[in-house]
Amino acid sequence: MTPSEEPDPEMVRALRALANPVRLQLLSWLRDPERHFDLTGATIDPHEHGVCVSHIQAKVGLAQSTVSAYMAELERAGLVRSTRIGKWTHYKRDELRISQLVTTLGRSL
Repeated sequence: MTPSEEPDPEMVRALRALANPVRLQLLSWLRDPERHFDLTGATIDPHEHGVCVSHIQAKVGLAQSTVSAYMAELERAGLVRSTRIGKWTHYKRDELRISQLVTTLGRSL
């Protein structure tokens, strides 16, 4: 394989992150946070700052450390962005990066 034929490393990182069904589901749920998460007690706008890890953890039913690791993987892949508010970390989709990934996939496959 020549260097020009090698896949974009960022695309590979994103696809690896999405290869896990739970991470893929989390990213899907974050598209419409009010529909998919019980945001009772949330004090911030989920569209502006994202969804708190504790709300994500309650929805998915996994340990907080597992959810944090999954979200960190999605963030390293550029698919979500995190915002720290006080002691809480909130995650939201990076729509621009997701759109770029879809475009790159369309051209590559």
